Amino acid sequence: MIYLEQAVKKRRIRNIVIIVLAALAVLAVCVLAFAGNYLFRFALDPRFGGMVSSYEEGDMELEGDSAWLDEASEDWRLTSRDGLELHALYLARPEASHKYVVACHGYGSIPQYMGRSAARFYEMGFNILAPAARAHELSEGRYVSMGWLERLDIVDWANALAERDPEAEIVLYGISMGGATVMMASGEDLPANVKCVVEDCGYSSVWDEFAGQLDELFGLPTFPVLDAASLVTQLRAGFGFKEASAAEQLKKTSLPVLFIHGEDDTFVPYWMLDVVYDACASADKEKLSVPGAAHGEASWADPELYWSTVEAFLAKHMG
Repeated sequence: MIYLEQAVKKRRIRNIVIIVLAALAVLAVCVLAFAGNYLFRFALDPRFGGMVSSYEEGDMELEGDSAWLDEASEDWRLTSRDGLELHALYLARPEASHKYVVACHGYGSIPQYMGRSAARFYEMGFNILAPAARAHELSEGRYVSMGWLERLDIVDWANALAERDPEAEIVLYGISMGGATVMMASGEDLPANVKCVVEDCGYSSVWDEFAGQLDELFGLPTFPVLDAASLVTQLRAGFGFKEASAAEQLKKTSLPVLFIHGEDDTFVPYWMLDVVYDACASADKEKLSVPGAAHGEASWADPELYWSTVEAFLAKHMG
């Protein structure tokens, strides 16, 4: 009888432990799901994060080169492979020119803010195409994909230029997320009209970039929070953070690439420069480190070094 009572007691304790552990497991899954979804929306959902996602005349004051690009350009539209209407600013040289730059802006920005760089390319004789990334400015899209889905949009913009001008010589240029975007595009099937790539402070992968920001902003480890956010992103936006890798895409490119990075960049850490440079399979690649330059400020910190390097690189690879 005593043995039977002890067995029943042990069974009850075991059942209680199982229930508690199951409840804790469910709670952990719920917490991870919440954290993963929060990080996903914080980083990739413009409606949640509050980034600039739309633009109408008069919504914001544009000055200097930004105003020039906005006022002088015409509106171009393109339908993406997944049915989104994408927007770009197009500015043609007054004289006939077969040189084009596809200038890609950064996270939360707009094409007009590429005006300063566009002005320099324009002075060099380039026609300007400044696309708005999906979910930015007038381009449709529910989520930002940090360059991954945008890379195919850039391929399609390049194809549109090549169809319009079969003699086109195109350079892909981007800053920050735009830099990552053109690196990711470099590994795709681009038209032969694309002659080279110039990227400024792009990240090695979305995983690497978010891992650093997760620690910087929230003091959290990548596991399991970033893993959960990547899974949510896979389910809701169709890609994972590790999949979205500029470094992996560069392993497939034969295009000449110029890599630029500010040595004081902590937002997209300076060490990523060597990661993407070393990953690049191109036989013709160069890198430029700009002392004293923070994120996205290399052209401001030393404009003479920056633009003389860019011009020399383009002269080598474009007619």
